Amino acid sequence: MTLDYYPWWLDKLADDVTGQGAFIDGGPIQGPEAVRSVVTAARGLYEFQDFSFTGDYGDNGFLEEYTTQVRGEPLSVVVTVTRNAAGEAQQVVVNHRPRNTMLRFSHLMYEEFAGTPLAKHFLADGGLPVAEGGAA
Repeated sequence: MTLDYYPWWLDKLADDVTGQGAFIDGGPIQGPEAVRSVVTAARGLYEFQDFSFTGDYGDNGFLEEYTTQVRGEPLSVVVTVTRNAAGEAQQVVVNHRPRNTMLRFSHLMYEEFAGTPLAKHFLADGGLPVAEGGAA
């Protein structure tokens, strides 16, 4: 388990790169500065990264699959990167599971970006699912 891994694609983002994921609300993150900021903040919340796979797939794809913890809660992560013809990361899609941890993670990201334009992309309500009948 480590935090030393640095994704090559983070320094090769296309000018029109988008970032998406279940933890992102309000549309995709757009542009290299915004995507880099979100990825860097997310990695800062991870307690470690235990990789099961990193590597190319197909002609233009790259995958990362790992587990981590965020504030003691387990989180599994799959990152799919699609490269453009120049070899730059054109689209980054990050999927987290389980859902409850992903929702809490989204709220932590909201706290990280509070007061900035990126905050609108994350859950402000604490990320806790509401039980039937409206009780938390």
